[in-house]
This record gives sequence, structure tokens and C-alpha cells, in this order.
Amino acid sequence: MQPTIILIHGAFAESASWDGVIDPLHDAGHTVIAAANPLRGLSHDAEMVGDLVRSVEGPVLLVAHSYGGMVMSNVDPGAGDIVGLVYVGAFAPAAGEDAISLSEKFPGGTLGKALEANPRSDGTTDLTIARDRFHEQFCADLPTDVATRMASTQRPVTQEALSAASGEPLWKEQPSWFLFGEEDRNIPAELQRFMADRAGALRVVGIEGGSHAIGVSNPEMTAELVLEAAAAPVLG
Repeated sequence: MQPTIILIHGAFAESASWDGVIDPLHDAGHTVIAAANPLRGLSHDAEMVGDLVRSVEGPVLLVAHSYGGMVMSNVDPGAGDIVGLVYVGAFAPAAGEDAISLSEKFPGGTLGKALEANPRSDGTTDLTIARDRFHEQFCADLPTDVATRMASTQRPVTQEALSAASGEPLWKEQPSWFLFGEEDRNIPAELQRFMADRAGALRVVGIEGGSHAIGVSNPEMTAELVLEAAAAPVLG
């Protein structure tokens, strides 16, 4: 039975960021679900994805981008028949690590200078990327019109979600694959390689000139790695 593929977007993005990846996965015969990641809090978001996994009959391959990797790593391993993890320009934390501290572990990240903070009435703080910085920061390898649209449709993430510490990560129990842009300014390539090595990734792909929005700018290569993971013998 082919695994259902659940795609988890990250901060400053939304489910439609997977549009270019979905068709090749459908064409290969997979059921695909692009989860609506709430971006409100790490435990809350991971529970939401866990509930989604519970609704699926049969094996599930999880695929995440950016902060979605924090969420994916914290999904309850008993939520369902999870068979693998694909990190697409995504955080793969160890226990106790948070997205903010991880992003500062190696040089090359410039996200902090591009953020705007907006306090909420519930006491939390929403973070967005300033529109005049979005193209350069998030998706420098995409055309200006696409970057402008993405900046307009970006979804805020709470500061509390990015500063929440991870629990024991799912990658300790599941095989993993990593793909990222070599010019990622949110999660530097050096950090991505460090996390992939630590997780014992079965394959690591760095795309020359690729930005943080690697699934949007390189949907074919992203889908190719996801399909490779879905067909891996280790999942059998």
C-alpha cells in the first residue's frame, strides 16, 4: 500500500506553497494532504498534525518545510503508521532545541533583521517578514511577481511557536531525507547539513542557488525526493 503523503508548510507560508509538488505526487498514485499548519504554538501545531495522521488509514509519509519541520519532529509517534520524514528546507531539532536558537547555530541566517512583530490581544506576538524584505529573505530565486504574491499571502507565526523547545524528535525513530537550498537565508545550508547528519538522513540534497522557498522554486526536485522516500525499501 502506497503511503499517504502529508505536506506541512512552515512559517510565512501556507498550504498553497506545495501546489507545484502535489501534481507529481498525485500522478504517481499517492493520496496527498496539504495540512493547514496553525503556526500558533509547537505543541498545539504538532497535535493538529497528529490528529490528521490519525484520520488516515494505512502508512503515512510526512513532509515538512521550515518551521513545519519543528512540528513534524514533534508529532506523536503513536498517532498512526508513520513511515518516514522528508525535511524540505526545514528544522530538524533535537530535544530541548527551539527554532530561534537553532537558526543562530551557524552563520548565514538573516531572518531576524527581516521580521516585524505584531502584539496580539491574547498576549502572544505574531511575526511576519517585512514585505520589502520578503523577496530577498525568503525566495530570492523566484520572479518578483511571485515573491510579491507570496509576501501578500504569508501567514504569521507566533514568536512563542518559534521559541518553544522541542521534545524527543520523531527522526530518532523514523528514516529521514533532507533537501534544501544552498542560499537559504532562513535556515543556513551549514545548519541543514548538521541536522541531516545528526538525524542519519538516508539522502541529503543541496540545490545550488536555491532559496528558503525551495519547494516553490524547485517543485520537481522536491517531488522527486519525496517519491524516492515514499518508495524506499526501508518503508517496506
